[in-house]
Amino acid sequence: MIEPRLPPRAACATLLFALGGDALAQDLEVSGSSEKSVRIVRTETPPVIDGVLDEAAWSSAATIEDLHQIQPVEYAEASEPTLIRLMYDDDALYIGARLYDSEPEQITARILRQGAEVFADDWFAVTLDPFHDRRSGYLFQTNPNGLRQEALYQNVSEEQWDWQGIWYAAAGIDGEGWIAEMAIPFKTLSFDPLNDTWGINFRRSIARRDERIGWVSRNRATNPSVSGIAIGFEGLDQGLGLDVVPAIALRDSRDRLSDVDDSESAPSLDLFYKITPSLTGSLTLNTDFSATEVDDRQVNLTRFALFFPEKRDFFLQDADIFEFGGIGENGRPFFSRRIGLAADGEIVDIDAGAKISGRVGRFNLGMLSIRQEASTDAPAETSTVARVSANVLSESTVGLIATHGSPQSPLDNSLVGADFMYRNTRLPGGRVLEGEAWVQQSRTEGIDGDDRAYGLRVRSPNETGFRGGVGFTELDENFNPALGFANRVGIRRLDGDLGYTHRPRSGFLRAVGGGFEAERIERLAGGLESQEIELELLEAEGRRGDNVRVERSFNKEVLLEPFDIHPGVVIPAGEYSFASTRVNFEFADQRKLSGEIGYQTGGFFSGDRDEIFGAIRWRPSGHFTGRLEYGVNEIDLPEGTFTTRLLSVRADIVFSARLSWVNLIQYDNVSEVIGINSRLHWIPEAGREAYLVLNHSAEDLDRDDRFHSSFSEAAVKFNYTFRF
Repeated sequence: MIEPRLPPRAACATLLFALGGDALAQDLEVSGSSEKSVRIVRTETPPVIDGVLDEAAWSSAATIEDLHQIQPVEYAEASEPTLIRLMYDDDALYIGARLYDSEPEQITARILRQGAEVFADDWFAVTLDPFHDRRSGYLFQTNPNGLRQEALYQNVSEEQWDWQGIWYAAAGIDGEGWIAEMAIPFKTLSFDPLNDTWGINFRRSIARRDERIGWVSRNRATNPSVSGIAIGFEGLDQGLGLDVVPAIALRDSRDRLSDVDDSESAPSLDLFYKITPSLTGSLTLNTDFSATEVDDRQVNLTRFALFFPEKRDFFLQDADIFEFGGIGENGRPFFSRRIGLAADGEIVDIDAGAKISGRVGRFNLGMLSIRQEASTDAPAETSTVARVSANVLSESTVGLIATHGSPQSPLDNSLVGADFMYRNTRLPGGRVLEGEAWVQQSRTEGIDGDDRAYGLRVRSPNETGFRGGVGFTELDENFNPALGFANRVGIRRLDGDLGYTHRPRSGFLRAVGGGFEAERIERLAGGLESQEIELELLEAEGRRGDNVRVERSFNKEVLLEPFDIHPGVVIPAGEYSFASTRVNFEFADQRKLSGEIGYQTGGFFSGDRDEIFGAIRWRPSGHFTGRLEYGVNEIDLPEGTFTTRLLSVRADIVFSARLSWVNLIQYDNVSEVIGINSRLHWIPEAGREAYLVLNHSAEDLDRDDRFHSSFSEAAVKFNYTFRF
């Protein structure tokens, strides 16, 4: 069973405190929040992407130098200058950045594994909004080792880092700082060829100072709605716009409990075709996900199902288009992890899938259809989702969604919904105002009535000064998004929050604040189901990025039936009120040795709970990263006492930026299963990959602390992208 490390964020409305200090940086009268522009230059000679800006073409490129601090003091002068050069040809956008540093020996560059997050290092990033609609876009980021990290923007400001696109980067450190070079092929992007103006922005991180630098920012944010513009794109070429990605996976597995061996070779094929430069058609045949990263294991002490993010490449392509209503988890009409998995979590083979996604004028279009094999829960099923939204006002959208299919149930199911998402990032003082309104109607075979859901939310998520919001959601008893995610139905949810963050210009603190959040969930049949009031008594961040948080929570839970929380421990039906305190310390990630530790103590239903969580990360060099996580919950109830433990050990051995060996061991004493995942990953260049994946499980079947091998699997996978 599973639970987040921190208490769930709730909401309500009051201010705890505001600490004194100097005037906020946002009061500076500078141009850092205004829309800036650059006229991009065409080149006849593309540069070599080698981390050295020595080609003559760079001397005639467009230049940008007027970057400013985003943190610690927004719009203040950056501690180090940055020079960015831009040019393009028919095939790609080229970006060269000279990132000056007066202490080049202090540049942080410890991350060498391709595919790893680079946030603990110095880094340079570019945001592209090819449609200049201020709602969607791409993020490309690299570090001084030339690693590539990319993301899609969804819901305007959320970064979807699991997306992968083909592009090229190189970097190098010298006596003046470091250099980053990027080549972003137009074949990787969706865009309108008639539009010569793109949204564009740049960010830089100086890790040892925990300093962020940017070209355009508002309220410390940079995203497609907060960016400058690049003018002059024309004659862009996507070739045939066809990517052909054949792959072969060889697997051999053994279930030792049933003594069943299985071997197979599974060829698969993915096709991506640009119907227009802004609209992509995708086809997948005999889809294989054997090389997908495993989920982080969790322990659940609630009575509700948990949400796990999507990690499979095919479903992540243009995933932002299918987002609906800004819904985080409960009530989502479409959740792609419903596809290819049975209700018990077992993998179900996907025979074929097709998708059309992209933009036509001011409309955003997405359609997905997947055929999967039968499982123990459902017959062979074709699941379909269609999504369309239109850009309205300056930064807002209005849209529709429809789904059909029930991959984890034999019952026929369909759903329709409509949503409106409002966003305004241009309020006085750099403030932001957001709002969402949505409604859904499901239809399930054999069920009539009480199957609607709707929600409304307004918030101002500011990084400095006051922030707050209120929301309302109602999900009927029979609401069933069979292709989506709903772990609590038959409820009405009210939530709100109000907080304040002060950012001193000097001293050892970078930010200090607090707030108040509350959530109340009522049953539509009458009565309370859950309530949480959370006081953020203190949230403080130091100049190096270390932070501390102190929270006090007050909870109510009403059980209409007994809750089987742990084998042999059942909490009786009834109403329970309890409170707890949590303290969490997090140490800045740019250090060789970093981590976090948290402690929570207080009531829990009819008894008490003490939780300790710790994580240690060690990066002695770019060739090795080790991480140890350990969490313990000690639960003392009148109905019984038990302890849950969750252990995770990870070791990344990096031979080069092209070859890495990632090892993950996870254990929890609820399932009493040790899982081992080992992945040797070779990336000779973007779009060409090879994997050797080993999985092994051991179980304590008799709960006697003796583990026996239960499952083992070895898989080899190769994929190669041909671009035409």
